[in-house]
Amino acid sequence: MNADNVVDQSKNKFQGAVEHFQTSLKSLRTGRASASMLDGVTVEAYGTQMPLNQVATVTAPEAQLIQITPFDPNTLQAIATTIRNNPQLGMNPSDDGRVVRVPIPALTEERRRDIVKQVGQKQEEAMVSLRGIRREAFDAIDKAKKAKEIGEDDAKRLEKQVDDHLNLARSQAEAAAKAKEQEIMTV
Repeated sequence: MNADNVVDQSKNKFQGAVEHFQTSLKSLRTGRASASMLDGVTVEAYGTQMPLNQVATVTAPEAQLIQITPFDPNTLQAIATTIRNNPQLGMNPSDDGRVVRVPIPALTEERRRDIVKQVGQKQEEAMVSLRGIRREAFDAIDKAKKAKEIGEDDAKRLEKQVDDHLNLARSQAEAAAKAKEQEIMTV
């Protein structure tokens, strides 16, 4: 195993963790409607659980409305029921027999604070992931050092590079969380 590869692999993993965190932030509600708010929703269709975007087209034609057009009209009721029964979304869809319309009510101050807490939880999950990646990289460097593949100075240099990449990823995640919090708290 090449010790320099450890730094490159950890850099890629850090970047992947930050991208995953940023993607998960998109599913959180703000005052505006967004099709990505329903990304994690799964609907029972054809006897199995399927992601909503595989059974319907999800659009946001207006700032306060999400429109869901199912590919198969038979899944209309299942889609509406799934969204209505999801307490994390807190939405009340209506259907007219062809499409499901989900009005996005204005957020109350209390609901905004709850969503900001969710941002904090997602950010902490991302930080735990980043620390795990760092630990894996340090273990690989330590293993190479014990196997006499690299010297003490090289090990310190590689650990510093991993830490630099970790700090960059951490700052990117913090910036994304701060921007999302500001977006949520803006009335």
